[in-house]
Amino acid sequence: MAIKNSVYVLPVSEQAREDFEWVLREITDGGGEASIAEVSFVGGLSDDAVEALFRSARDVDYARIAQEAQSLASSLPPVERGPDEIRADAQGAATRLRRRLGAVVARDQFGAAGRKAAEEAVERLEELVRGSLARETAAGVVIQGLAELRGRVWVTRRDVHVDRMASAWLIRRFVDPQARFKFVAAQGYHPGRGEVRFDMFEAEFTHEGDRCTFEVLVNRLGLDDPALRAIAEIVHDIDLKDSKFGRRDAAGVERLVSGIRAAHRTDDARLERAAMLLDDLCAAYRQETEPGESVGDGGQRAPRPRIEIAS
Repeated sequence: MAIKNSVYVLPVSEQAREDFEWVLREITDGGGEASIAEVSFVGGLSDDAVEALFRSARDVDYARIAQEAQSLASSLPPVERGPDEIRADAQGAATRLRRRLGAVVARDQFGAAGRKAAEEAVERLEELVRGSLARETAAGVVIQGLAELRGRVWVTRRDVHVDRMASAWLIRRFVDPQARFKFVAAQGYHPGRGEVRFDMFEAEFTHEGDRCTFEVLVNRLGLDDPALRAIAEIVHDIDLKDSKFGRRDAAGVERLVSGIRAAHRTDDARLERAAMLLDDLCAAYRQETEPGESVGDGGQRAPRPRIEIAS
């Protein structure tokens, strides 16, 4: 938040402190000098006043997003009359709005009141776009159901961490046991035919709003399993570091994931080892599930849903 020219404030948090520590290290490693200071106002603005400024700024951001989403929704043509290119443009705009919303939510440290209206407006736009478009992957493969996700090559960024580990495990356990994975550079990759990307820029499955890729996969695949929801909350807390769900077991899982990354140099090996961990976690959470609610290997499967992919 800009208080005045060249004076900005940021709420104190562990994540902010860690980010500044990395910046400080880069500066000192380059031969420079830097310090990190925690400050407080002793006159003028109070803490409450500063928090109000933060909320007000985020409310402006939320209002703009809600207005754009409502405007796009009202201009979206019916399926039987609208040109495909217009609906495709609306899909791209909806995806960009979702990312903008996620960026604003990440900066909304004090819970601005406008968040709910913005989320509802974007969700409504996404529903309208889903209802008017046949989704197509960037590789030109129309995905209309779970069966059509089988036999694909799943592409993601190299040096996998918890979200990609968990997403790959979910794909192999609930989509395609023979799924193949390809690890590429984060930028500049153009998918080939039969490839589906996840947890990377412009991927068919990636972060949406404040949801990590694993959460998006669970939601889009229609997997209504309490054990998977528990794992999704853990992956979210580790990956996004916002303590949204406050899972006490997240710290232990994060430690194990760090151990997997340290002990295994290749991404394939990391996925294999993480799969064992996630199998055990899923079994543990499934013990807490009432009979009949479970899905997955050895349990009662959820109905196979229609899968919609935004490229």
